[in-house]
Amino acid sequence: MSVLKSRPVLRWLVPATAVVTVIGGGAALGTFAAQAEPSLPPRTAAQLLVDLQTSRLEGLSGTVVQRADLGLPPLAGLVGGDNLTGLLTGTHTLRVWHSGPDRQRIALLDTLGERDVIRNGRDVWTWDSRANAATHRTLPAGEGEAGAPELPATPQDAADRALAAIDPSTEVSVGRSATVAGRDAYELVLAPRDAASLVHQVRIAIDAREHVPLRFEVFADGSDKPAFEMAFTEVSYARPDADQFTFNPPPGVEVTEETVGERPAMRKDRAGDGKRPDVRTVGEGWGTVVVARLDGAGAPGGPGKAPAAGADREPAGEAAALLGALPTVSGDWGSGRLLTGKLFSVLLTDDGRVIAGAVTPERLYEVAKG
Repeated sequence: MSVLKSRPVLRWLVPATAVVTVIGGGAALGTFAAQAEPSLPPRTAAQLLVDLQTSRLEGLSGTVVQRADLGLPPLAGLVGGDNLTGLLTGTHTLRVWHSGPDRQRIALLDTLGERDVIRNGRDVWTWDSRANAATHRTLPAGEGEAGAPELPATPQDAADRALAAIDPSTEVSVGRSATVAGRDAYELVLAPRDAASLVHQVRIAIDAREHVPLRFEVFADGSDKPAFEMAFTEVSYARPDADQFTFNPPPGVEVTEETVGERPAMRKDRAGDGKRPDVRTVGEGWGTVVVARLDGAGAPGGPGKAPAAGADREPAGEAAALLGALPTVSGDWGSGRLLTGKLFSVLLTDDGRVIAGAVTPERLYEVAKG
């Protein structure tokens, strides 16, 4: 596995602060149709890993469809149009363009418009057609990778994150060949050896000729349908025209100028007291658990408490109502409320901790005792 640590796979090099704004709904497809398996020469898992690491992508454009069915409770009133949680439910369609390490564009489409992230050299633009608003940032000279997106925007980005997690707790094998976006593809399968993991398998379809991930699927334990999947429905490896990365604000658009490093300060302001949450991780690989102390977050009385009668429901009251509807749990670790999905568990303790991971609740309880 040393080749995985020698350098990243391909990166999309889009600043996280830009990707945060790319949220929307609606999609062209609700599922990815199965096709006959192509006949391909045998290839081992190790060979496919090397293919991913050594591929050279000069240009790419295409359409990506993402679908998520994570078993989340209703989030109406909690998910705003500019909240990344919107990508955790439903189906979404994106157009992507890639032309070298400093030119990328991602457009998330919906029925009412689109939201774009465009990088052209040191210039990074975000554009929301519905709000008729744009943000411009200038990256420092010589800056390369400006940060990975908080949520994957392409099968390549999702594959990068999965491959980075490979360690001795991962079983790696070759699945069935497939046809994705009209391209023959091998399938690399990652399976956790950790019994506490809620992930059954991660399946990555890799273009047999270009060695680029074309489809990414995550299966939860006990399910034969992906809880999360994203795939190209059409793809071209021709270098996109330079015009695709040039953004000229339309007349009347409101443009906000930002400087690199401004966003962390803004996040401090939102916290109210200027303090950052105390965040740490416990464990490794598929069993990693994140622990954050967010005293006073959520419902009145602490993260695990039910909402007070008559609490305001816009928006803090909505969050309190959701927390109040979660089942209560307790043990020798204390007490709190539990949020579960197909691929994750979140424990909100009454003493002000949020403990989360792609693991069973029992693993969270073990961490809560520490």
